[in-house]
Order: sequence, then C-alpha cells, then structure tokens
Amino acid sequence: MSYQVEKSDEQWREELSPEQYAVLREAGTERPWTGELLDEERAGLYTCAACGSELFQSGTKFDSHCGWPSFYESVRPEAVQLLEDNSHGMVRTEVRCANCGSHLGHVFPDGFGTPTGDRYCMNSLSLNFTPEA
Repeated sequence: MSYQVEKSDEQWREELSPEQYAVLREAGTERPWTGELLDEERAGLYTCAACGSELFQSGTKFDSHCGWPSFYESVRPEAVQLLEDNSHGMVRTEVRCANCGSHLGHVFPDGFGTPTGDRYCMNSLSLNFTPEA
C-alpha cells in the first residue's frame, strides 16, 4: 500500500520514541489506563504522532471505560484507513492513519449512546493533542 508520507524503518526509529515505534509501526498496544491522553478533556485536535495528520476532534471523544482514549468518529472518513485484523485469534477492524499508514488502534461497533455507535479505541502513544487557543 502506498501512503503520502513514506519513510524507511530507520527514519521512523530516529523520529519516534521506542514506545511510539512499537505502537505506530509494529501495531503494538499500550497498556490500558496508562496513556497520557486518556483523561484529556480540553477542546482541541488530535493528530497522528508520526506524521501530524488531523485525525479526531475533541468533541467526538467520550469515556468508554475501556482504558484507552475513545472517539465516535474521525475528522473525515478519509483521514483513517480501516483494515481487517485477524491477529490474536479474533476478527477486529484496525485503524491506521491514511496519510502515513501508522497503527492507531481499533474501531468497534459498541459505542453505545454515541451518534455513530462506533468506538475508535486509540493508543495515546499514536496521537498528539493540540488544545484550542
């Protein structure tokens, strides 16, 4: 698959922390309840920690009690790429940044009470947050 931002593994390793590299480039998962953006409640914008692409608005974030930041929709449908993930003996939908292909987390159809019914369960390590001015 081709992305607008393409870098070698060496370049990604130079730009990302080891923890970010494990999540963003190797589809790892941070431990639940440990992410620094889990309890972020300010208004602002969430972007890809690898390339800076806009991903989620703070108004779509909700407390799903799952241990990771959760959103009910991306800023634009084309901002994220959804892929079938059959790892770990289950079928899930992986969410990647459509601009650079970095792993963000997974989306589940259990966002009960949200306008879309979706729960984009994202790793804090895969996101940067910019508060509104």
